[in-house]
Amino acid sequence: MDHRLSRPVVARFVAGDGLEDGVGAIAKLNQRGIGGILDLLGEGVTDPESASQAADEYLASIKLIEEAAIDTTVTIKLTQLGLAFDKAECIDYVRRLATEARSIGTYIEIDMEQSPFVGDTLEVYRALHTEFNDIRLAVQAYLRRTPADLQAMADLRPKIRLIKGAYSESPEVAVQKKGEIDAQFAWLTDWLLANGKDPAIGTHDGALIDHCIASAGRAGTGKKGFELQFLYGIRRDLQQHLADEGYRTRVYVPFGSAWYPYLMRRMAERPANLRFFLRALAGD
Repeated sequence: MDHRLSRPVVARFVAGDGLEDGVGAIAKLNQRGIGGILDLLGEGVTDPESASQAADEYLASIKLIEEAAIDTTVTIKLTQLGLAFDKAECIDYVRRLATEARSIGTYIEIDMEQSPFVGDTLEVYRALHTEFNDIRLAVQAYLRRTPADLQAMADLRPKIRLIKGAYSESPEVAVQKKGEIDAQFAWLTDWLLANGKDPAIGTHDGALIDHCIASAGRAGTGKKGFELQFLYGIRRDLQQHLADEGYRTRVYVPFGSAWYPYLMRRMAERPANLRFFLRALAGD
């Protein structure tokens, strides 16, 4: 893809190529009362050396977060840490990262990836939960298995980030119609507010945010009992409005050169993102 043509779009949705770009973007969010979720772009490494390098980059992120004194978590992708070929080593990396994050007063989040990795990701989360019950795990509302997966974790009182899901999956694996996805998202929101620990609801859909707020009210959770999460560059007006209203708000801030797969998922998620992309290509 032509980087010159894509630059306006990349700058809208990705903080920059370097770690300092991501940290700087979060510092600006903090000034507006919004927390961060720092995301090193990249996934699906195929060799131990690449997994070790990714772990080192995550550790460098945690160190710079401490130096910058910013309010952010660090989100990780397990396939970037070798999940596909060495689950035990992957668990060791996650344990090290969780320990370092806790030492500076924050925690890590685990992104959920394509459906073939869901089972192993859940196993890693469960394996580390006793030692690190502050780790937040993302789950995808459009996957047909997600309600059962959450109910199977009820004994853990899991700390979850609920998102719709953006990977291309077959109809056998994932719900395809928006209305059905929204209905499952709403049900999962209710379940998490009743059974989870400090749930995070990641959506830009105003109706689903309203549902979350109403459900939290019914559950007696209050504004501080859950978190609303957004993607960098999307619905910035809504992010600020909710933060100003006293809701705990975080923005997922990606950085790095491996932005193309991430950007394509953002284009597929929302027609408004695609319209912005087309305008940028046309020089608007």
